[in-house]
Amino acid sequence: MAKRSVQRQAKKILDEEPVALVWCEISRPIPKPPKEVHRAAGKARLSPGHHWLFYVGVVVFFFVFIPMFLLDQLGKKIDSGPGSGNTPERSSRRGSGTSAAPSDRPASQIFDGDWNSTAGRLLLGWYGRSPNPKRLVLLTRDRICVAASPGRRLSPTKASDFQLTAEFRVDEARIEAESGRPRGFATFRLRFADGSWLELGRLGEPEDADHFLETVARRGSRGGH
Repeated sequence: MAKRSVQRQAKKILDEEPVALVWCEISRPIPKPPKEVHRAAGKARLSPGHHWLFYVGVVVFFFVFIPMFLLDQLGKKIDSGPGSGNTPERSSRRGSGTSAAPSDRPASQIFDGDWNSTAGRLLLGWYGRSPNPKRLVLLTRDRICVAASPGRRLSPTKASDFQLTAEFRVDEARIEAESGRPRGFATFRLRFADGSWLELGRLGEPEDADHFLETVARRGSRGGH
């Protein structure tokens, strides 16, 4: 379940209790928009930012752990010697040829591709409103809201200072979700009145995710938003 501080902040920024909420994120990189479109949007960032401790971890990994690993491998090679007979066999086959190269596989869309649509405009300002990858999507009786912490966080789902970054009425947007998918692969779409959509995944907090998807399913069966 979401932290108590998150639940309190959600109620505060909505002025009511949310019907359901879930932490999620865009599961793939934002495609690069045309230069003129990006310029008109203020050249907002198109990828998430990281807390400074993340960069410290990267530096430590490259300058401490990798040298230690290489020295360890070198020591093992010296111990084995040239006549140890431990040289691994080389496969004479390059592969079965049944798997396509990553570049040959069609990339899944994360939105409808029209940068002038509601989904496109939302995507262009996604990381400009918050550098964190995680977003809290909240459902009320008549709104769909998106919130995030404005600062760079190591654990954005635990931050209690998140703010609304987008808000849509029931006549402006609805949520579409596939039922029966394993939680780890579950996604949902924000479908807007102009026909555009944005897909979100990597749902966090299992209980919240289950309740969120069940709520969406119930609303869909009633023909609501």
